[in-house]
Amino acid sequence: MIRTVLKSLGRRYMDVSLRTGAGHIVRIVERPGLWMDDATLAGFSAQLRNIAARTLPAGALTYGVFSGDKARMGDVIITLVCRADGTPIAFNALAIMQIDTVPHPTEVLHLGLVMVDPDERSKNLSWVLYGLTCFLVFFRRQFRPVWISNVTQVPAVVGMVSGMFSDVWPGPRSDRRTLNHLLLARQIMDSQRHVFGVGPDARFDEDRFVIEDAYTGGSDDLKKTWDSAPKHRDARYNNFCADMLDYDRGDDLLQLGRMDLAAMRTYLAREVPKSAMLGLLVTAALVGLRRVILPAIHWADSRKSWATLRPYKDSAP
Repeated sequence: MIRTVLKSLGRRYMDVSLRTGAGHIVRIVERPGLWMDDATLAGFSAQLRNIAARTLPAGALTYGVFSGDKARMGDVIITLVCRADGTPIAFNALAIMQIDTVPHPTEVLHLGLVMVDPDERSKNLSWVLYGLTCFLVFFRRQFRPVWISNVTQVPAVVGMVSGMFSDVWPGPRSDRRTLNHLLLARQIMDSQRHVFGVGPDARFDEDRFVIEDAYTGGSDDLKKTWDSAPKHRDARYNNFCADMLDYDRGDDLLQLGRMDLAAMRTYLAREVPKSAMLGLLVTAALVGLRRVILPAIHWADSRKSWATLRPYKDSAP
């Protein structure tokens, strides 16, 4: 752990690892396309494709982390889960979206593409794949709320997101749609469809937050029938999705919510196994410490500019 701390302090982007109580190793890598060399990035991407090969029965995805575009890998945070022997078994490619809002842009974390090896789907990995990265980003942002988005037709995922985050819309237990929900949804559908593989012809129903005929932009292999879509243990989410979505056409829900203090308490109390709590808190402390140490390192480096206090151009790459 000490070695991991020392290696991470000088990095601009998050690259942390922790062990879970189930014996898995979780690695969270922020924007690998901006700092990994070509060979390292190719090896990292190969691990994701190995998981996809065991997850999809046929076909190949053509968007996001599977597009082969290094620029795309510069706008994602990858959560990769491996067995103790290094075999990759699951990942979440969480996209970082900059939404053009007034008076300042809003950063939205899109929960993105999640894939789990079929042999590992009963290992309680949801707290890692859906909440862990958002929790660490929230911690690093000094507990300022973080908007999250999710596009899915799977009732189990709709219920998971609804229970893990705050102010989630839509859902059977959602209180109301706010103006922030609506404005963010409009911006996401106007400029970010490529992030979740929805084509330009797909219609967005603003009243229900339903994307109609969504599987036309590279995500075709993810389309599910009602029978094949994993169900939630709470029948309300299953009934909600059955009523809202046309599975023959290929509809999706766009969910928006926030990671805030209330969601953090829920996440720690309900989602994180007690056996993994210590490792999670140490990792969160590491991420928070970097927010204190890294600016000091940058300030001490006289070769680097520092806004108006040291405004000259960088002399080093």
